[in-house]
Amino acid sequence: MVNKVKIARVQVDLTQQQLAEKIGVTRQTISLIEKGKYNPTLKLCLEICYAVNKSLDELFWVEKENSI
Repeated sequence: MVNKVKIARVQVDLTQQQLAEKIGVTRQTISLIEKGKYNPTLKLCLEICYAVNKSLDELFWVEKENSI
């Protein structure tokens, strides 16, 4: 899965540390979110969206897989 958070962060020229400071978490938290190893709360998702000027859909929407 393409990591949309990392792409959006790089597009607005922020390091993991800068994004973390902007939204009040640690750099390690940003790293884990980008690796898909941490499931952020809705509040944290929104903070990330505001920081990188993206919508929730743009960053976090995952299409449902068809299972038969």
